[in-house]
Amino acid sequence: MVIRHYDLIIIGGGVSGTALLYLTSHYSNIKSIALLEKYDQVAKVNSLARNNSQTLHCGDIETNYSLDKAKKVQKAANMIVHYANSHQSSQTLLYKMPKMVLAIGETEIEVIKNRAQEFSETFPYMKLLDKQAIDKIEPNVTRVNGSLREDDILAFGCESHGCAVNFAELSRSFLAESKRQVNNRIDVIFNTKVESIKKNQDLYHLKTNGKNYTCNAVVVNACGHSLLLAQKMGFGKNFSCLPVAGSFYLGPELLNGKVYRVQNNKLPFAAIHGDRDFTINNQTRFGPTALLLPMLERYQLSSVLDFLRVLHLDRKVIRTLWDIMKDKDIRNYIFRNFKYEIPLIRRRAFLKEVKKIVPSLKVADLKYARRFGGVRPQLIDKEACKLIMGEAKIDPGDGIIFNMTPSPGASSCMDNAENDMRIIAAYLNASINEDKLNQELAPNE
Repeated sequence: MVIRHYDLIIIGGGVSGTALLYLTSHYSNIKSIALLEKYDQVAKVNSLARNNSQTLHCGDIETNYSLDKAKKVQKAANMIVHYANSHQSSQTLLYKMPKMVLAIGETEIEVIKNRAQEFSETFPYMKLLDKQAIDKIEPNVTRVNGSLREDDILAFGCESHGCAVNFAELSRSFLAESKRQVNNRIDVIFNTKVESIKKNQDLYHLKTNGKNYTCNAVVVNACGHSLLLAQKMGFGKNFSCLPVAGSFYLGPELLNGKVYRVQNNKLPFAAIHGDRDFTINNQTRFGPTALLLPMLERYQLSSVLDFLRVLHLDRKVIRTLWDIMKDKDIRNYIFRNFKYEIPLIRRRAFLKEVKKIVPSLKVADLKYARRFGGVRPQLIDKEACKLIMGEAKIDPGDGIIFNMTPSPGASSCMDNAENDMRIIAAYLNASINEDKLNQELAPNE
């Protein structure tokens, strides 16, 4: 059997995998690179537009971020902005619209006021918006039957900003740009599922459902399946996996942009928010909910067995889950989100939450978005007995990297890819064109 060899193989054709393909093909002298994707095209899972909120997270409306965290997230998001602005297809990549984080009631309003004071210098385009200012941008947030809502509200936001991204289109753009390179050998191989990775001396051997491959270095960007492949090699045994699925509801065209809510810092997920959906005409998307599901990939029953393989249920995992459920806020959050999935009651239950954003909304206005939403593999650190809130990466230091849950999701794809490129380039004794990288992806820094 002929085994094809590459300097670098990237596993997974979502936005993280294609971002790494783009960066390594454009800014390194790694000669041969292959991307292996188990589906027939890129971005078929979590990067698909209907499976995520399409938000470019840059730290301004995410109230669970510290200022230091927000600055790091802003830097990562700006790489995508620079890329989109320099490509002809930018109008289908990055969308400008209003965005705000909405505070309701005295406690939340105080949080937003303090946050605005601390964050305004880093995000000068963001302003405090009183009820009248919000009304000019998002009248359906402020009005009920034509009159201003009675409760006290305040927002931190702006009238227009590049804050929405079609991550599937971004993945396709990364792929197309990578294929244009002539100094590298770039192969993209679809319908190829990697079943195992083994290291023999200095080479990695990849067994797939078709041909087999060897390479000098590997980066796995396959969400929860990254952990499965890592554990098959003996890495990451200190992790377990708690997959959290996000579902959405669709409503009429009610919002002009993105309206987020003040987040509970105990929870690793954003509060339910409303978004103008640029992939569906005249629709607003609300969500995501958070439902614990025993599968690594939404709507794929075969991934239930994969989940059981990475769960490794033992006393440490049970202790972690018990500690999670002991917290009243988290326990109520889990039960409340479970109600959002029960057919006979879910719309009315969800309405109570989403009316905080659009107070005039009625049950008849909401429709459960079938086959929308992905799965986030929230990892459990079994040694510390706690959830890992941020990025989850396994890097043994010998030319292989496993990425499970980038933070904050797809918005950090290029920043994470740059970090991985530097690690792999150093391992392969390859060089990086720093001047070109800085000029094209960080021109203002």
